[in-house]
Amino acid sequence: MTIKLYDLCAADRDLRFSPACWRTRMALAHKGLDVETVPTLFTEIGAIEGGGQKTVPVINDGGAVIRDSFAIALHLEERYPDLPSLFGGGAGLALSRFVNCWADGALHGLISRLCIFDIHEKLDVADKGYFRQSREARFNMPLEQAQEQTDERVDGFRKALAPLRMMLASQPYIGGDTPLYADYSVFGSLQWLRMVSDLEPLEKDDPVFEWFERCLDLFGGLGRDAKV
Repeated sequence: MTIKLYDLCAADRDLRFSPACWRTRMALAHKGLDVETVPTLFTEIGAIEGGGQKTVPVINDGGAVIRDSFAIALHLEERYPDLPSLFGGGAGLALSRFVNCWADGALHGLISRLCIFDIHEKLDVADKGYFRQSREARFNMPLEQAQEQTDERVDGFRKALAPLRMMLASQPYIGGDTPLYADYSVFGSLQWLRMVSDLEPLEKDDPVFEWFERCLDLFGGLGRDAKV
């Protein structure tokens, strides 16, 4: 059975940039599940699966409609226990929950200040008004001012990655020798920036850069081959 994934898209519907949707795409690939992605504009989210949805990703798995990337990961782990584990047990689940929250709480604000106007410029005309109004209310300034690709901003982003950098200096993945959902949580955040901006904030000798390169090549290059 093929799982349907509603995946946020830009004006070019092949450009998929949502960090949360990337988490789910990697989780589905980790499990080896068949998936049909449905490109979805911001302004189309409310009509998904009969209506009532506010964010993506959303999946329909044999009639079970699940929203939120972490909830989807929990669903996949419970429904497909014989397929490769996303968490590797209870401790891995707790680790993944922490890393997921860290990415949302510590990284996304920094990343958005590096690319928020770049995102706007890639959106479909149907989405631009909503996106500008909602994000300018959040930042309390025009998008053109909210985005700052300055050395200071980039340096702040790099410093925020220090705990991850220290860990990856001694192991290839957050999950250890092989990736777990914790890896996909952070991968989705960095892939978000990669998909919408030409900015390259990581230095090539950074363990985080090397880890990201490994993640891009997972599952036959799922992340690397994505249209940018």
